[in-house]
Amino acid sequence: MPTLILVRHGRSTANTGGVLAGRMPGVALDERGTAQAAALPARLADVPLAAVVSSPLLRCRETLAPLLAARPGLPLHTDERITECHYGDWSGRKLGELSGEPLWEVVQRHPSAAAFPGGESLRAMQTRAVDAVQGWNERVEREHGDDAAYLMCTHGDVIKAVVADALGLHLDQFQRITADPCSVTAIRYTRLRPYLLRLGDTGDLAGLAPRPAAPGGEGADAAVGGGAGAP
Repeated sequence: MPTLILVRHGRSTANTGGVLAGRMPGVALDERGTAQAAALPARLADVPLAAVVSSPLLRCRETLAPLLAARPGLPLHTDERITECHYGDWSGRKLGELSGEPLWEVVQRHPSAAAFPGGESLRAMQTRAVDAVQGWNERVEREHGDDAAYLMCTHGDVIKAVVADALGLHLDQFQRITADPCSVTAIRYTRLRPYLLRLGDTGDLAGLAPRPAAPGGEGADAAVGGGAGAP
């Protein structure tokens, strides 16, 4: 099955303002986020991409703009299932203020029980995001082959939830995972299990380029001793 490259959007004005943006309209990249997005095409230059899938929110579309300009003809798809968590009444509030809410501790320590007032639960967010990944894995494999790679530009909590699922972790462990702005997380899916190739990577990504299959077939076995890494 394909390799999924998850990109968190670049740093936004809400990030620097300490605001929980959620699905608020008009939240754009700040100056640093714009620079991070501009650097993304060079970081991914060695990685062939079959498709790009984006959250519909502005900060994700702005993050992808330089990559799409550098690769004319690369298909772009928008998928509501990988949009930001619906934080409901918490949207637009300062994180410092929210940390005093009783629900904050639940979000931090028992997220599988957390549902945002007027919004959605973290369980529902994970379910829709993982469903999106599984659907796109099947589509990309069908249309481009099982060694294809595709990119999703989405949000921090969505990425953490997808990674937790790939690692077989309970959602209550997902707060142990981080994804900085414009970081890259890569997951290689196989018939038997996923492999986490990168987590929150902000550097060079040439090692994600396809390479010849290892002896033994589809790569479903873990490398005992850790493997040799990128050539």
